[in-house]
Amino acid sequence: MRIGLYPGTFDPVTLGHLDIITRACAMVDRLVIGVAINRDKGPLFPLEERVAMIEAECAAIAAKTGTEIVAHPFENLLIDCARDVGAKLIIRGLRAVADFEYEFQMVGMNRAMDSSIETVFLMAEARHQAIASKLVKEIARLGGDVSKFVTPAVKDALTRKLAD
Repeated sequence: MRIGLYPGTFDPVTLGHLDIITRACAMVDRLVIGVAINRDKGPLFPLEERVAMIEAECAAIAAKTGTEIVAHPFENLLIDCARDVGAKLIIRGLRAVADFEYEFQMVGMNRAMDSSIETVFLMAEARHQAIASKLVKEIARLGGDVSKFVTPAVKDALTRKLAD
């Protein structure tokens, strides 16, 4: 079984993330969405809500592609998470050159720790390349329309969360 790991904070999950998830399904039999706990980033949504959003948004993708998709919270090193879930492939989404510079360094470090685990970069489709969770949250906080960047369910979750 080919197992891939797509890690991120997913705070919240965006159409860009879902694009990468859909395309990654063509490469693996099982796709583990590693939901990073990352307390340093101070996420808007608690872990449980981010996992629930991933599960809800990925159900249709799994049904359509036939790929098993599971959400897996993690707080350890990415390479250790990959080992924990049996992944031999780490999938990373890229939006711009700035992303590549950081990811390039990370791949080098991960390869030094475990050369049996490969990393694959996928570019988000052009219409999704500018989408960043941080910007989506800022637009939503300031009363802007985020419907071009997230699904209706995620938009509703953002609206509820920011109203609290």
